[in-house]
Amino acid sequence: MNMYKTSLKLKNKDVNYFRTLRTSRMMELFQEASIAHTEQLGAGREKTLGRGLLWTVLQQRAVIHRMPVYDEEIVVLSWPGDMKHVLFPRYYRLEDTEGNLLVEASALWILIDSSARRMVFPEKYGVSVPGETTGMECDLPGIVRREETEEETQFTVPFSWCDLNRHMNNTRYYDLADDCLPLAVHEHALSLLECEYISEIPYGTTVTVGWKQMGHAWYIAGSAEKPCFRMKIEYR
Repeated sequence: MNMYKTSLKLKNKDVNYFRTLRTSRMMELFQEASIAHTEQLGAGREKTLGRGLLWTVLQQRAVIHRMPVYDEEIVVLSWPGDMKHVLFPRYYRLEDTEGNLLVEASALWILIDSSARRMVFPEKYGVSVPGETTGMECDLPGIVRREETEEETQFTVPFSWCDLNRHMNNTRYYDLADDCLPLAVHEHALSLLECEYISEIPYGTTVTVGWKQMGHAWYIAGSAEKPCFRMKIEYR
């Protein structure tokens, strides 16, 4: 089976105030698995970054059954789905050491031209990632419905939050969302994360971030000169 697998024990840097896995760190683990596996499958740096192409996340979705905790050993699994024209679907799972499901997630990736900052057609560059059907696939992410927000703040992207694509790394959106919500919200267990990245946020950009509560869920959105992202977070 064409699947990436690695394991790790959660350390202090991996967990939050309540000693559960940070949402941003979870997304980092998924991102690292995506990159490592894509390189194994022959679509790594030589075919992409070395030719001016950047891997970029378009949408993400995660269903959380139980967030792992500090000092717990977890297993990270990832595999690609069948390509959808310009979209590269990818699936993820977090399990405990006994194989119990903790988190199941999915993402849609695209390739963009690093100079034009526009999506490219992968076949033009000979980039393809063979899909795998495991029977463990969850739903792919979709569009996050736009809502009117009730509270807002201004945020300027610092240098330390930018990655080699020269924009705010996708994992940092979850740190931003966590910081906007009241502390009491984080006492509840996460159940669902959905995020849609609409336009990149370069270094130094000031973003207006708005949010509102919708029952057990929170809607967070950011915009600068145009919409940047929309996110929905549900708690039990």
